[in-house]
Amino acid sequence: MTRWPNDKGCVFRHAIMGAIFAGGLCSGGAVLSTSAQAEVPYFEDAVATGDLPPMLDRLPEHPKVIDFEAEDKTVGKYGGQFVTIMGRSKDIRMAVVYGYARLIGYDENLDLKPDILESLDVNEEGNVFTLHLRKGHKWSDGEPFTAEDFRYYWEDIVNNDELFPVGPPRFLFVGDEPATFEILDEFTVRYSWSQPNPFFLTELAGTRPPFIYRPAHYLKQFHENYRDAAELDAMVKERGLRSWAVLHTDIDRPYKLSNIDRPSLEPWLITTEEPSDRFVFVRNPFYHRVDPAGNQLPYIDKMIFNIANSKLVPAKVGAGEVDLQSRILSLKDYTFLKQAEPQQNYNVRLWDVGAGAYAALYPNLTCSDPVWRGVLRDVRFRRALSLAINRTEINRVMFFGLAQPTNNTVLPKSPLYKPEYRENYIQFDVDKANALLDEMGLDERNGDGIRLLPDGRPMEIIVETTGENPEHDDMLELVGDSWRQVGIKMFVKGLQREVLRNRAYTGETIISIFNGIDNGLATPNSVPSEFVPVQQDTLQWPKWGQYYQTDGEAGEAPDMPAAKELMVQYRKWQTGNDAARMAAWQSILDINSENMFSIGLIGNVPQPVVVDKDMRNVPEKGIHSWEPGAFFGIYRPDTFWWDR
Repeated sequence: MTRWPNDKGCVFRHAIMGAIFAGGLCSGGAVLSTSAQAEVPYFEDAVATGDLPPMLDRLPEHPKVIDFEAEDKTVGKYGGQFVTIMGRSKDIRMAVVYGYARLIGYDENLDLKPDILESLDVNEEGNVFTLHLRKGHKWSDGEPFTAEDFRYYWEDIVNNDELFPVGPPRFLFVGDEPATFEILDEFTVRYSWSQPNPFFLTELAGTRPPFIYRPAHYLKQFHENYRDAAELDAMVKERGLRSWAVLHTDIDRPYKLSNIDRPSLEPWLITTEEPSDRFVFVRNPFYHRVDPAGNQLPYIDKMIFNIANSKLVPAKVGAGEVDLQSRILSLKDYTFLKQAEPQQNYNVRLWDVGAGAYAALYPNLTCSDPVWRGVLRDVRFRRALSLAINRTEINRVMFFGLAQPTNNTVLPKSPLYKPEYRENYIQFDVDKANALLDEMGLDERNGDGIRLLPDGRPMEIIVETTGENPEHDDMLELVGDSWRQVGIKMFVKGLQREVLRNRAYTGETIISIFNGIDNGLATPNSVPSEFVPVQQDTLQWPKWGQYYQTDGEAGEAPDMPAAKELMVQYRKWQTGNDAARMAAWQSILDINSENMFSIGLIGNVPQPVVVDKDMRNVPEKGIHSWEPGAFFGIYRPDTFWWDR
């Protein structure tokens, strides 16, 4: 039995006037100070009027104590707000990412630790998970957070045919076997399967969490099992919706944050409804984390998301309009931001990145055009596309030579890394690329020197982009110049992200450009889903991923030998021991390396992070990674504070 305990394990007791915590030695040798403030200043008036209970009564019996010594942090002061900029209103979801309140989450060393949970027990076989909640933990509206919130999610949401027609998410299955869910007591729940489930913990710790708990006390008023049918129907009609299920889904959006009334466990709570160009988040009075002195986190009272055109963000940052910013900034902005640094009260830091590549091309192997599908599925064509890219030129022209030509794969810091994964087919070799294309029979050209497809059409590739990263467009211009040398003409089509994804899903997209894999730091226990056709939103094989995610009800079954073998290895990874998982991972990476399912362009591009000089507890050097890490999330923005 493996047990993940509350990393401090201290029992907090009421002290004099309920204002401080009892000191003492915690497990692991950390000492809790008795210097906790009697109350968060932001809430003093509400406590005085009786609208809020005192701080000690708002905290769980055993709060989550952040280990400041291990994370090289200092105890801070309350107050203030921090401002950051997002490129679109939908990016308010980044509040969930940055807040990184998870049942179990990664720390700065990428080790899994209980967070919302007080502790977690896993049996040796890895198929029984017992989750222990924190007694006294409350939702942001003060209602208890209990096992009922897990039961509601399992029984009334994901196993309700109207809310989840295809059933629970895949990570709650092992093969075709759904989880067995049990409530052991008010604060303990258990998930079990007859076979190991290697997905469960990594999914719970994900940057976009699955939220396997929901505020049952709030959502029941919108559910047919708990609300009078006539009353519920009136609510549905008032909003002009189709059914109670649509209403419930609209009300319950824990990631998109479109409902400001929905109770939350996050450090900051949204108070602004869309549409807006300024979103205000205020501190959660019932948040479960404290510093070593017993002060309730977060330190900072408000988080502000200003919405601005992406092209204007570097200028706004350089003008001192933010307190903390990495999103939308790129290395090309570094020189400008450094030049403005002496006039502004900020520092520009360069963090490492955790992505497998800064940008990658994704040939859509499930595109609908039968001619293009046949061409794209020939590995010689994908290798030729890669060989016809001058990555050294991209690095020199766009990244001052500081980046590295690479495939879209794991990083050298990953225990799964092999040099050939990054280096296969990335040398610029026009002659070899031309030879591969000729070998395919694509040797006929029109009067402009453009090769002809098997049906006689000119080989004109439209590469679709989200338009969110101007550097992607700049890279494509350079790629288009070098592809022209092998008789391929490129056009670039900018789309909104949702439109691009939908076009890829339906097979209209031929090739797209997007970020590289998120988890370049993968370990044998990481889920290899970015390298295997099991997700619809992987742009190189969306219909195969859809087929897997819907149990064959939609999409297409993988019908390429290499793709079928990936699925074989994926199943071995799911069911094997540690050695078998390592072997399966290596096979998956070997297959990807040889088949060039995605074509990495450049990697190791440092990420500029702009931090106000008076903001404390922000690392000087960090890893800027979506998965794992949640960008700032693993560095706990609730511990950032103003030294003013």
